[in-house]
Amino acid sequence: MGFKPANRIQDLQYFGEFGGVNPSISDSSTYTFLSAKTMFDTFEGNADGCYLYSRHSSPSNLYLGEALAAMEGTETANVSASGMGAITPVLMQLCGAGDHIVSSRTIYGGTYAFLKNFISRFHVETSFVDITKLDAVEAAITKNTKVLYCETVSNPLLEVADIKGLAAIAKKHKLKLVVDNTFSPLSISPAIWGADIIIHSLTKFINGSSDTVGGVVCSTQKFINDLRNVNQGASMLLGSTMDSLRAASILKNLRTLHIRMQQHSKNGLFLAQKFEADGLKTVYPGLKSHPSHELFKSMMNAQYGYGGMLTIDVGTLEKANELMELMQNRNLGYLAVSLGFYKTLFSAPGTSTSSEIPEHEQKAMGISDGLIRFSIGLDDDIERTYHMMNACMKELGIL
Repeated sequence: MGFKPANRIQDLQYFGEFGGVNPSISDSSTYTFLSAKTMFDTFEGNADGCYLYSRHSSPSNLYLGEALAAMEGTETANVSASGMGAITPVLMQLCGAGDHIVSSRTIYGGTYAFLKNFISRFHVETSFVDITKLDAVEAAITKNTKVLYCETVSNPLLEVADIKGLAAIAKKHKLKLVVDNTFSPLSISPAIWGADIIIHSLTKFINGSSDTVGGVVCSTQKFINDLRNVNQGASMLLGSTMDSLRAASILKNLRTLHIRMQQHSKNGLFLAQKFEADGLKTVYPGLKSHPSHELFKSMMNAQYGYGGMLTIDVGTLEKANELMELMQNRNLGYLAVSLGFYKTLFSAPGTSTSSEIPEHEQKAMGISDGLIRFSIGLDDDIERTYHMMNACMKELGIL
């Protein structure tokens, strides 16, 4: 029957302290012990099921982590206060001075800035490559390489990583394959194709209501234990801890993710096909014109579609800004960064989510001035939305 991520979430059943259908929220920063020895054992990591201090973990965070691990098909997971609070500890846990990372060149701007400007201060170097060219990836590996890093579907160009091919390279060279799956939850399950560590910004599709930030690392029990280790764990020591109330809120929203992703994908495919037919330069993995359409199709859990992210190119930044402002004025969505909201969000990546990347490098990647990134919303009448967007484009002379 294949891997069914939504079924794995559905099959989890928690009871609250008083029989509630939602698990009780652990609204405590610290936890008591009935014996001093148990406290000592917990500090040493030898007391399963005992809680020490909420920076380490809490029942609410463990509930959410367990659900996300089930979704991704990993042994366990650790949640964090933001997506970057998941990415940065992973890379710092895996790498030390003198080590090397091979990363996709098209990644979220914050991740790019961390790799290019921050972790390099600790003598960890990064080579940025075209992740769609496996020979280029392998050629960039050195004797000091520890990590292959990519996004399943890249931000903002929507390039698709060959997870199976990258996993084979990682295994051959004894590297860890770290995959950010934020753009494609449920649609693609990287662990099934050989990824060692899967990261999400929970802020986006998984939470889905643009009211909180959060992140998660899904991996083996051993690696998550390493992250949480009180003496050497990057997540524990850097302290990007998710609040228990937020964890409980995201867990509730996770239960409707399968319904939302189906609608995001349905609407995304409809608009992408219409935009392409209108003659706009449109990038969407569900289009046959996408260079990695067949690759995505070969990895996807089909019922969740190709996702809710698409881009169009309207030629200039001026036209892009005019169109986004007009669409916002017509109540078609928000001129805002991020993704996964019930309303459509649109931004010009070169001056927003990818602004950390120098302009000449943006050009080399293919991030053009007129590029608009859309996170397509949950519109019930997507045909109406298209006609309104089309009218905006005609009014501005884009079509």
